[in-house]
Amino acid sequence: MTTRRTIMVLAASLGVVGLLTVVPDFPQASLAAQAPAEPAAAPVPSGLVKTLLVTGGPIHDGKAIGDLVEEAMKKSGLFDVTRAHEDLDAFLADRIAPFDLVVFYYTLGELKEAQKRGLMNHIAAGRGYVTFHSGADSFRGDPDYRAFVGGHFVTHPRYRQYHVSITENDSPITKDIDEFMITDEQYILDYDPRVTVLANALFKGKTVPVMWTKPWGKGKVFYLALGHDAKACQQEMFKKLLIRGSLWAAGRPVIDPK
Repeated sequence: MTTRRTIMVLAASLGVVGLLTVVPDFPQASLAAQAPAEPAAAPVPSGLVKTLLVTGGPIHDGKAIGDLVEEAMKKSGLFDVTRAHEDLDAFLADRIAPFDLVVFYYTLGELKEAQKRGLMNHIAAGRGYVTFHSGADSFRGDPDYRAFVGGHFVTHPRYRQYHVSITENDSPITKDIDEFMITDEQYILDYDPRVTVLANALFKGKTVPVMWTKPWGKGKVFYLALGHDAKACQQEMFKKLLIRGSLWAAGRPVIDPK
């Protein structure tokens, strides 16, 4: 059976043949695995969200940014955070198993097959994955990871203040937010048009996404392009969106911490 026929059979079994449009840089075989699932309704879990925060990589200051994210999540009173810095083995199946949510801030690097399968299978089973800024510039050239996140970094203009507009959507992540100004490094991204874009910004007269959501099997993925450095991560809007997106991805009610 040819590769294309195999993909179509797999897609048909998932009920998404109509979704398999050809998108450059997003291989069909990988995308078939992220078809929206329709699991039976389950009760909303209670207690703190058991969260694995993975940071590291060169270029960005993963340690300092991870410290700020960990502080914000713990301060919210909604997350039980376990930190793994420069340790991608945290994605191995036995280590990732206890967690309902993975929050990832990394640049470049390379995923070993066991790490990648541990992560992607865990999320596909119904957990949440949140990554921001350079999480879309991790593991360059890995088509599986690009399909998993829903897009990848292309370039960026200078660090500056820019305007962000919320799209017309009913996501609880953007409820009661219309637009805002942010000071950060704007990421220009290539992305799968099937993601749900929640916010855009202008670059050279064209809109580019600032955040999106997407399914991965029975799990949920949230990407936020903000968060270049510690200063950017200290902005209240960044923290609000990160907390909201994390709750959404974990399948919890989306609320703002008091």
